[in-house]
Amino acid sequence: MYDLAIVGGGPAGLAAGIYAARANLKTIIIERGLHGGQMQNTLDIENYPGFENVGGPELSEQMYNQALKVGVEWKFGEVQAAQLEGQPKTLQLRDGVIEANSVILATGAKPRRLGVPGETELAGRGVSYCATCDGAFFEDLDVIVIGGGDSAVKEALFLTRYAKTVTIVHRRDTLRAEAILQDRAYGNPKIRFVWNSQVERIEGDSKVSGVLVRSIKDNSARVLPASGVFIYVGVKPCSDFLMGSGILDEQGYIITGADMATSIPGVYAAGDVRTTPLRQIVSAAGDGAVAAMYAYQYLETL
Repeated sequence: MYDLAIVGGGPAGLAAGIYAARANLKTIIIERGLHGGQMQNTLDIENYPGFENVGGPELSEQMYNQALKVGVEWKFGEVQAAQLEGQPKTLQLRDGVIEANSVILATGAKPRRLGVPGETELAGRGVSYCATCDGAFFEDLDVIVIGGGDSAVKEALFLTRYAKTVTIVHRRDTLRAEAILQDRAYGNPKIRFVWNSQVERIEGDSKVSGVLVRSIKDNSARVLPASGVFIYVGVKPCSDFLMGSGILDEQGYIITGADMATSIPGVYAAGDVRTTPLRQIVSAAGDGAVAAMYAYQYLETL
């Protein structure tokens, strides 16, 4: 039986754990993957205060060790179902049940798929959602990045370390990434752009050979030859186990107030899984700290 159970061990969950344990709450973090979440897949982090440049795995390790040092318990596992109303709240894992008087949901989000032919069939055979993980496999090859936001441009820049050329395919005629990333991309001789185009199919038999794109302006279609396709078209919240809970919006994000509280007393959300205008490490960590503080106040009323 815990004072607080945190589902998810990314920056939001780790920050929540640190603040909760320091408030002397018996706290457990349940994580189904690596500690740090998506930070583990980011080679260089340049916008986290206090670090001009820090590796994602390094920052993950520091946060994780700090959480353990202040007394947070860590459990590897995936929450398959949750009973969040009333007391105690229960989290069903494959190997048992965890009970707690309060819960912070910090499960994050995962890359959204394009949903085009060839994507599923060629996943792991040229189709990737993580340049940091797979970029080295494309030494001196032509690759395509789909998307125009921060993640797409940042990963395109990373891929230039290995690839011969990197072509960014975007549905609009301008990038949505922050200005400093745009400047770097436009100034990189390895990066090319295909504007106003959307992907209709990923070509290839046993591995990726190219991408069929269609212009949204004149409806013309062409195949762009490539050995790899990296997809960055948004994220999907990891909230399937909360379906029917009444705390999700139509896209599956958890609805909270500024206090990170959901409509269920004692249940909070933090980070990328909640409705928020900014999905960054710094904002996720801030969410976690706020959620822990309000969870503490809630527990004081029991």
